[in-house]
Amino acid sequence: MEEVMAIWAEWLKPSAGLPTVQWSLLLAAAAAAGHLLQRYTGLPKVVGYSIVGTLAGLAGFSGAVWPLQGVALFLLELGVAMVLFESGGRIPLRWFRHNPMVLLQSLLESALTAVAVYYVLRWLDVRTSVAEAVALIAMAASPAVLSRVIMDTGAAGPVTERAMALSTLSTFYALTLVSARAGTMNRPDQDPIATLYPVAVVLGISVVVGAVLALALRSALRFMSPTSENTSILLICLIAAGTALAAHFGGSAPLAALLGGLLLKQLHPRPWAWPRQLGTASSLLTMLMFVLVSVVAAKADWNPAVAGIVVALVLARAAAKVGGVALANWGSGTSWQQALWTGAAMSPMSSVALLLVSQFVASSLTLGPRIASIALPAILLMEILGAIIATFAIYRAGESSRPWQPQAAAVPLGEARG
Repeated sequence: MEEVMAIWAEWLKPSAGLPTVQWSLLLAAAAAAGHLLQRYTGLPKVVGYSIVGTLAGLAGFSGAVWPLQGVALFLLELGVAMVLFESGGRIPLRWFRHNPMVLLQSLLESALTAVAVYYVLRWLDVRTSVAEAVALIAMAASPAVLSRVIMDTGAAGPVTERAMALSTLSTFYALTLVSARAGTMNRPDQDPIATLYPVAVVLGISVVVGAVLALALRSALRFMSPTSENTSILLICLIAAGTALAAHFGGSAPLAALLGGLLLKQLHPRPWAWPRQLGTASSLLTMLMFVLVSVVAAKADWNPAVAGIVVALVLARAAAKVGGVALANWGSGTSWQQALWTGAAMSPMSSVALLLVSQFVASSLTLGPRIASIALPAILLMEILGAIIATFAIYRAGESSRPWQPQAAAVPLGEARG
């Protein structure tokens, strides 16, 4: 593909640059593939997006450079921030006061995931610092993938809401710990207080940026309607500004957006209509995020020797997610079967995990590539396979409003002819 692009670049010089043409065509192909895959198999569109990105990455697509930087990194952070802002806005804090077992489930499944992945990697002779970093990355589920699966399946119910909340909380823990750990990877061993200091800095700055974002939007809602397009534009612009500023001051842009949505939910508890109002712009940014993740992950330096490590990581992570949710299920308001499907729905890894890997690569030139060599194949595998598992879990829980069948088969013959 690189040779084809080099020949193409000799005679085609578009005003916006060749990468713009490449990405436009790639996203068009991804949109068509996602639609056709859902139409003829019933799988969520995100699987089609990821498959197109994977094929482009394996073919040598030159529109994405690893490690991420510049515009590509900002767009990925912006897409993640928007998803996490919406995810945080779906969690009322009073829920944990009335049902503290949900918070216990979150803490237990995240801790078990990190511990299980760490010891499995150490058993496979992976270096301690690399195993620790990959274990922290594995904590994070993917609210982005899960939200798309929920949208495509029309899901609603206790398993759907619990899985989304637990995925968001696991992302919160991973973003905080990785942002702090990435800044201390090359430092000598420190005492516990010095180790906790970076965590406090990341959390503090992210809370401040998130609070400013929440207060600004709350003020806007005093004279603007949540269903207005102008309100949606204001939301996107404020999140973009927070994304650009949070990391600059030592915080985490996705974490600040998540906290901003969480705080706004407490200040403005009424249901939001913004996801519907964001419309095509949000959908395009989300699709770009999934395609970018799969392109970058597929372009990684694949090593057959790492295949066994990746499979062991994925199995240990899946068992820990399901086990953690099940162990703390007593008194949480869901049945044991629902706990099983909740843990399974938390399988996907995607954009958040890629951002976490990017942080480690940027912070350490020696350990970063080793972390990426294990994490990137796992992310690529679980962006596709995880979306399928989450879809299966939602259908088995009986919370989808649409039957799992090809949409083309569901169209009456007369309507299809018309």
